[in-house]
Amino acid sequence: MKTINKVDNAHLETVKERRIPLLINSVILILILIRVLPQDEIPELYFFFMGILISNITCFALTLAKFKASIHMIGSAGFFMFAIALAIHFKININGTIALMCIILGAIATSRLHMKAHTNTELIAGFFVGLMPQLILLNYWM
Repeated sequence: MKTINKVDNAHLETVKERRIPLLINSVILILILIRVLPQDEIPELYFFFMGILISNITCFALTLAKFKASIHMIGSAGFFMFAIALAIHFKININGTIALMCIILGAIATSRLHMKAHTNTELIAGFFVGLMPQLILLNYWM
Protein backbone atom coordinates (compact mmCIF):
# COMPACT_ATOMS: atom_id res chain seq x y z
CA MET A 1 0.00 0.00 0.00
CA LYS A 2 2.89 2.34 0.75
CA THR A 3 4.61 1.60 -2.56
CA ILE A 4 1.50 2.56 -4.53
CA ASN A 5 1.06 5.70 -2.38
CA LYS A 6 -2.24 4.66 -0.81
CA VAL A 7 -0.89 5.10 2.75
CA ASP A 8 1.75 7.36 4.28
CA ASN A 9 3.12 4.73 6.69
CA ALA A 10 2.29 1.34 8.14
CA HIS A 11 0.44 2.84 11.12
CA LEU A 12 -2.66 3.81 9.06
CA GLU A 13 -3.05 7.02 11.05
CA THR A 14 -5.91 8.55 9.08
CA VAL A 15 -9.40 7.15 8.71
CA LYS A 16 -9.17 7.18 4.91
CA GLU A 17 -5.99 5.03 4.89
CA ARG A 18 -7.81 2.23 6.75
CA ARG A 19 -10.54 1.66 4.19
CA ILE A 20 -8.70 -0.35 1.52
CA PRO A 21 -6.92 -2.69 4.00
CA LEU A 22 -10.25 -3.34 5.75
CA LEU A 23 -11.92 -4.14 2.43
CA ILE A 24 -9.10 -6.48 1.44
CA ASN A 25 -9.31 -8.18 4.83
CA SER A 26 -13.07 -8.59 4.42
CA VAL A 27 -12.62 -10.30 1.05
CA ILE A 28 -10.02 -12.66 2.56
CA LEU A 29 -12.33 -13.47 5.47
CA ILE A 30 -15.21 -14.20 3.09
CA LEU A 31 -12.98 -16.55 1.10
CA ILE A 32 -11.92 -18.30 4.33
CA LEU A 33 -15.54 -18.74 5.36
CA ILE A 34 -16.57 -20.10 1.96
CA ARG A 35 -13.57 -22.22 1.00
CA VAL A 36 -11.75 -23.20 4.21
CA LEU A 37 -14.29 -23.38 7.02
CA PRO A 38 -17.64 -24.86 6.04
CA GLN A 39 -20.19 -24.25 8.78
CA ASP A 40 -20.96 -27.92 9.41
CA GLU A 41 -17.36 -29.08 10.04
CA ILE A 42 -16.11 -26.89 12.91
CA PRO A 43 -18.98 -24.56 13.86
CA GLU A 44 -17.03 -22.85 16.68
CA LEU A 45 -14.27 -21.75 14.31
CA TYR A 46 -16.72 -20.86 11.55
CA PHE A 47 -18.65 -18.50 13.81
CA PHE A 48 -15.44 -17.07 15.26
CA PHE A 49 -14.39 -16.03 11.76
CA MET A 50 -17.93 -14.83 11.04
CA GLY A 51 -17.61 -12.59 14.12
CA ILE A 52 -14.27 -11.32 12.84
CA LEU A 53 -15.91 -10.50 9.49
CA ILE A 54 -18.77 -8.63 11.19
CA SER A 55 -16.27 -6.67 13.30
CA ASN A 56 -14.25 -5.88 10.20
CA ILE A 57 -17.29 -4.65 8.28
CA THR A 58 -18.38 -2.60 11.29
CA CYS A 59 -14.92 -1.03 11.50
CA PHE A 60 -15.12 -0.20 7.79
CA ALA A 61 -18.56 1.39 8.28
CA LEU A 62 -17.11 3.47 11.11
CA THR A 63 -14.37 4.71 8.78
CA LEU A 64 -17.06 5.86 6.36
CA ALA A 65 -18.50 7.83 9.28
CA LYS A 66 -14.99 9.26 9.81
CA PHE A 67 -14.46 7.44 13.12
CA LYS A 68 -11.23 5.54 13.81
CA ALA A 69 -11.89 2.57 16.11
CA SER A 70 -8.85 0.75 17.46
CA ILE A 71 -8.26 -2.35 15.34
CA HIS A 72 -5.88 -3.66 18.03
CA MET A 73 -8.72 -3.58 20.55
CA ILE A 74 -11.18 -5.09 18.07
CA GLY A 75 -8.97 -8.11 17.50
CA SER A 76 -7.98 -8.68 21.10
CA ALA A 77 -11.51 -8.20 22.48
CA GLY A 78 -12.92 -10.58 19.87
CA PHE A 79 -10.41 -13.26 20.79
CA PHE A 80 -11.04 -12.62 24.50
CA MET A 81 -14.78 -13.23 24.11
CA PHE A 82 -14.19 -16.30 21.94
CA ALA A 83 -11.82 -17.79 24.51
CA ILE A 84 -14.39 -17.30 27.27
CA ALA A 85 -17.07 -18.88 25.08
CA LEU A 86 -14.86 -21.90 24.32
CA ALA A 87 -14.16 -22.36 28.02
CA ILE A 88 -17.88 -22.36 28.78
CA HIS A 89 -18.70 -24.60 25.82
CA PHE A 90 -16.11 -27.25 26.64
CA LYS A 91 -16.51 -26.81 30.42
CA ILE A 92 -12.85 -26.07 31.12
CA ASN A 93 -11.43 -23.74 33.75
CA ILE A 94 -9.27 -21.02 32.22
CA ASN A 95 -9.63 -18.41 34.96
CA GLY A 96 -5.88 -17.73 35.01
CA THR A 97 -5.82 -17.31 31.27
CA ILE A 98 -8.81 -14.97 31.39
CA ALA A 99 -7.09 -12.87 34.07
CA LEU A 100 -3.93 -12.74 31.95
CA MET A 101 -5.96 -11.76 28.89
CA CYS A 102 -7.57 -8.90 30.88
CA ILE A 103 -4.10 -7.65 31.76
CA ILE A 104 -3.04 -7.91 28.12
CA LEU A 105 -6.16 -6.01 27.00
CA GLY A 106 -5.29 -3.26 29.48
CA ALA A 107 -1.69 -3.22 28.27
CA ILE A 108 -2.81 -2.91 24.65
CA ALA A 109 -5.14 -0.03 25.50
CA THR A 110 -2.47 1.69 27.59
CA SER A 111 0.12 1.38 24.84
CA ARG A 112 -2.26 2.81 22.23
CA LEU A 113 -2.94 5.77 24.53
CA HIS A 114 0.76 6.21 25.31
CA MET A 115 1.62 6.27 21.61
CA LYS A 116 -1.20 8.80 21.08
CA ALA A 117 -2.60 6.54 18.38
CA HIS A 118 -6.14 6.59 19.80
CA THR A 119 -8.42 8.34 22.25
CA ASN A 120 -10.34 6.67 25.07
CA THR A 121 -13.50 6.71 22.94
CA GLU A 122 -11.78 4.98 20.03
CA LEU A 123 -10.42 2.28 22.34
CA ILE A 124 -13.78 1.65 24.00
CA ALA A 125 -15.51 1.55 20.61
CA GLY A 126 -12.89 -0.91 19.36
CA PHE A 127 -13.41 -3.11 22.41
CA PHE A 128 -17.16 -3.33 21.85
CA VAL A 129 -16.90 -3.71 18.07
CA GLY A 130 -14.70 -6.76 18.67
CA LEU A 131 -16.65 -8.20 21.61
CA MET A 132 -20.28 -7.82 20.55
CA PRO A 133 -20.29 -9.89 17.31
CA GLN A 134 -18.66 -12.79 19.14
CA LEU A 135 -21.19 -12.49 21.94
CA ILE A 136 -24.16 -12.28 19.57
CA LEU A 137 -22.98 -15.27 17.49
CA LEU A 138 -22.76 -17.50 20.57
CA ASN A 139 -26.43 -18.34 20.08
CA TYR A 140 -25.61 -20.10 16.81
CA TRP A 141 -22.92 -22.52 17.96
CA MET A 142 -23.21 -22.88 21.70
